[in-house]
Amino acid sequence: MEKKKTILIADDADINREILKVVFKEQFRILEAADGAQAIEILDAGHDEIVMLFLDLMMPKKNGLEVMEHMTEKGYMDRIPVIMITGEATAESDLKAYEYGASDIIYKPFNAKVVMRRTLNVLELFEKRIDMEAKLEERTNKLVDMQKRLEKNNEFLINALSSVVEFRSLESGEHIKRVKYFTRILMNYMMKFHPEYGLTKEQVDLIVNASALHDIGKITIPDSILLKPGKLTSTEFEQMKKHTTNGCDLLERFKQEESEFYKYCYDICRHHHERYNGKGYPDGLKGEEIPIWAQVVSIVDVYDALVSKRVYKMAYPAEEAVHMIHNGECGEFSPKVMHCFDMAKDDLFEIGEGISYVDAATAMTRLTDTAL
Repeated sequence: MEKKKTILIADDADINREILKVVFKEQFRILEAADGAQAIEILDAGHDEIVMLFLDLMMPKKNGLEVMEHMTEKGYMDRIPVIMITGEATAESDLKAYEYGASDIIYKPFNAKVVMRRTLNVLELFEKRIDMEAKLEERTNKLVDMQKRLEKNNEFLINALSSVVEFRSLESGEHIKRVKYFTRILMNYMMKFHPEYGLTKEQVDLIVNASALHDIGKITIPDSILLKPGKLTSTEFEQMKKHTTNGCDLLERFKQEESEFYKYCYDICRHHHERYNGKGYPDGLKGEEIPIWAQVVSIVDVYDALVSKRVYKMAYPAEEAVHMIHNGECGEFSPKVMHCFDMAKDDLFEIGEGISYVDAATAMTRLTDTAL
């Protein structure tokens, strides 16, 4: 035999409770409360079993509205429909009842058959809503899981593609990971302290992944230039500079749609060697003409190249790298970006690969020329 569902009747008038008991006793298990405080006590003790509450508006100790306030605070209103019982048929009391979350209002004296029909209607609608919400939540969770798997797969492909450049450059393979990590740190500071850029967490996630492709254009640079241990000639440097535009050409070939992620990839790939005073390349942009995400990846790329060993240089200690950046030895950066960079120094120091200071004029010239 199927277990009866439970309803709670909260009314200080014995006669009203008896009438409702007669109406519902065949179909439901009945709980009773003679005042609002008792109703709250019963709800707190067994709210998981109660499927409907008949609630008198005017009761001692706690009135009907106060009971619904308590139910809202506890989260019961989302699962238990409330039918308000009142003898005060006023627009003001009805409006308050509905504002507090009542599903229906029944006026005293009430007709038993009408009460039964309206109650079953409310229960049916409530059960359908809960079922729909459960299905929607299940579907949403599935979509979120699919999105996470897709993002994970995309990140794997991006990291794999970007690592080809490091493999050709005979680097450790950690540069991309550190650039992404540093970019996230700096972008979080920018998001917090410079809200004028309107950055969101979702945008930062996209920008961090896009930063992995900043040097994808180096795939097109000959080994004789890419792996040269000394200073580049002016002709070689001009060839090296093309990795920014060549990278954008590669991105353009594989573009499927003009998405926000593609925009970040393109801007970062093309503009991560621009400088705030207009002395960068390839377009000589200056100031806020340079997208903020490209500005951030620019200083991150410079810092990591300084503290990492390269084919043409040894690694600089983190403190020395910061000093060089402040001195403008790697170009000029935005005051806002520098502000956040200074706040993020301790976080960056934890990951930097600085080993020992080396006084290498050739290495520094190479760093300045190519902006790393």
